[in-house]
Amino acid sequence: MKVNPEKVLLVEDEANIARFVRLELEHEGYAVTLAADGEEALERFNEQDWDVILLDWMLPKLDGLEVCRRIRKTSDVPVILLTARDYIGDKIAGLDRGADDYITKPFEIEELFARMRAVSRRHRAAIEKNREEKLKIADLEADLRSRQVVRGGDSIELTQREFDLLVFLMRHQGEALSRDWLLSAVWGYDFAGETNVVDVYIRYLRNKLDRDYEPKLIHTVRGIGYILRTS
Repeated sequence: MKVNPEKVLLVEDEANIARFVRLELEHEGYAVTLAADGEEALERFNEQDWDVILLDWMLPKLDGLEVCRRIRKTSDVPVILLTARDYIGDKIAGLDRGADDYITKPFEIEELFARMRAVSRRHRAAIEKNREEKLKIADLEADLRSRQVVRGGDSIELTQREFDLLVFLMRHQGEALSRDWLLSAVWGYDFAGETNVVDVYIRYLRNKLDRDYEPKLIHTVRGIGYILRTS
C-alpha cells in the first residue's frame, strides 16, 4: 500500500464486478470504498474527498447520470462512468452530465488503470491551469476561476465539457487543431474513432457563441479540424 494512497469511490451494484475491480485496485495500491446504489454513492461521496470516482451507469435508487449530476454541483473530482451502453448518444449524455471519461463493459483492467491515470493527470493539470485568470479573443472572454463565459457583454452558459473545449481552442487560437488532437486533449482518449463527439460539441459552441455574434470565431479547416480566429 502506498504511503498516501489515492482514494477511489467504486460505485457498482454487481457484486462480482465490484469484488474483482476492488481487488485489482487495492493490488495497485489504491484505497477503495464501495457503494452499491446511487443513494449510498452520494452518502459516501459526502463523507470525504476522493481522488477518483468509478461510477456504474445502471444503479438502483438513483442512476449513475443523476449521481454524477449531483456530484458536479459541488465537486470537480474525476468521474469515470462504467457502462454497458455503447451508443454515441448515451456517451454524450454521460459526458454532458459531467463525467470525465467512460469505459464500456466488459473492459480490461489495465485499460481502466490507464484511464484513471489519465483523468488524474488532467485534473491536476486543470488545477494548475486554473491559476490563470482570463482568456480573451475579440469580445469573447472565459474566466478560468469562475468558469464564466461572456461574449459581447452577454453571459453564456456552457456545460463543463463545452467550457473545457472552448478553453483549449482559446489557448491555441490561430492554430488548426485536428479532431484527434481535440479528442485527446479535451476528452483524454488516446485512440481514434470517436471524433464525431468533437463535431457535436463544436456545433454546441457555435450555436451558443457564434450564431448571434460577429465576427464568427470558430472555423472549420477542411480535411483537418477546427481553428479559433477572428477572421
